[in-house]
Amino acid sequence: MSKLLNSRTPKYLMMAILLASCSTHYEVSEVTRTRVLIDNTYDSALDVATTRFMQPYKQKVDSEMAPVVGQAATPLEPYRPESPLGNLLSDILVWAAPQYGEKVDFGLYNNGGMRASFAQGDITIGDVLDVAPFENYLCFVTLTGDKVQELLGQVAYRGGEGVSKEVRMVITTDNKLVSANINGQPVIPTKNYRVATLDYVSHGNDRMVAFKSSTDRHDISKEEGGLARDVIMRYIKERTANGLPVESKIEGRITIKE
Repeated sequence: MSKLLNSRTPKYLMMAILLASCSTHYEVSEVTRTRVLIDNTYDSALDVATTRFMQPYKQKVDSEMAPVVGQAATPLEPYRPESPLGNLLSDILVWAAPQYGEKVDFGLYNNGGMRASFAQGDITIGDVLDVAPFENYLCFVTLTGDKVQELLGQVAYRGGEGVSKEVRMVITTDNKLVSANINGQPVIPTKNYRVATLDYVSHGNDRMVAFKSSTDRHDISKEEGGLARDVIMRYIKERTANGLPVESKIEGRITIKE
């Protein structure tokens, strides 16, 4: 082989020779697949060596994730059309707006960005990371009223998302928008509305494509504390500092018309 290949051998010829030299008489005769269920069956016998190896790392992670930052007055879960967690997180986006010189009309937090729940009682740093594990950032955009109406129609089509307390929507059982109010008023097509959301959603993801028509974008960087979980953490810590639990409830932000 060394006699065939040298520095002056054309690259295409070199590749052809190498491929030919790697040829084999083996052929794929069959492809099969199976489903492997991952459950506690594999934890029935403790792997002592692995546990010993992981222990110092587990202690480090636990020490950073275990500190309690607040208390949940009730279980806060995500579901559609309206949920306690969805209400809480969208309200937190609106709460954060003045910290960045923003005055918003409403907030929207997508259900897909809520990956866990807060159980009643202690809220730890790890709990916040479980709820908001993605690198999503706070973002402010402007939408015209007709695009807000379109956006809320897309929220209805999705069966509901997290919307802040300024929003009231009525949707049908087959996910069509019947009516929508912002701050107690019908949406005005020619009016501009300032919206607090996540950067992921603001690009039109999760089928909320009305956001693609937004203007006056204001992204909040990680250095500015704009990471979603950092914003949530600040809110919880402020509640705790004021002696208040974290609470949220269903209040008719999204209702279904039979």
